[in-house]
Amino acid sequence: MTETTYHHGDLKNALIQAGVEILAAEGLGGLSLRKVAKQAGVSHAAPYSHFADKQALIAAISTEGFKQLYVQIEEILKSYRDNPQRLLIETAWAYLQFALNEPDRFKLMFSSVLDKEKDYPDFVEASQENFAQLVSIVELCQQGGVLKSGSADVVAVSTWSTVHGFAALLIEGQISHAVLERTSLKELLVQIL
Repeated sequence: MTETTYHHGDLKNALIQAGVEILAAEGLGGLSLRKVAKQAGVSHAAPYSHFADKQALIAAISTEGFKQLYVQIEEILKSYRDNPQRLLIETAWAYLQFALNEPDRFKLMFSSVLDKEKDYPDFVEASQENFAQLVSIVELCQQGGVLKSGSADVVAVSTWSTVHGFAALLIEGQISHAVLERTSLKELLVQIL
């Protein structure tokens, strides 16, 4: 966005989007309120009307990421509620696609960069809603015999760890090219599930 494209309206979301663009181009080290203002085409003081500091901006970027991921997974839940195996695969696939499409935001969302996260109730709420959504999916998959029985939140952590680890390995280029050349990502994902 430039000054010629930003007019009135939702400055907060324009600033969040500018932050996402900076993350993608420069990584976390390049993120600052001043750069976000420049990217959004507003004065360097404008971000302070929505964000007290860089930490607040990081919380907002992460919160919006969690909200987007939630909406994507909710659509899958609606589509495959009656097919637990497809529900598990498509949920994991959507998570993986989110990670690969926005790797910098993905890493930010699940990092320890945000100090005192409890100071950002919207962030806490969004991340907790995502986990509750995952627990619901796990319960449906357990009822359908697709996942092992046990405490749904524990099985959710186990399943999430597997998919998240796979996503992290892909983002960091740590999976053998020989494997990737002969097996599709989705086939690999199904195998790890």
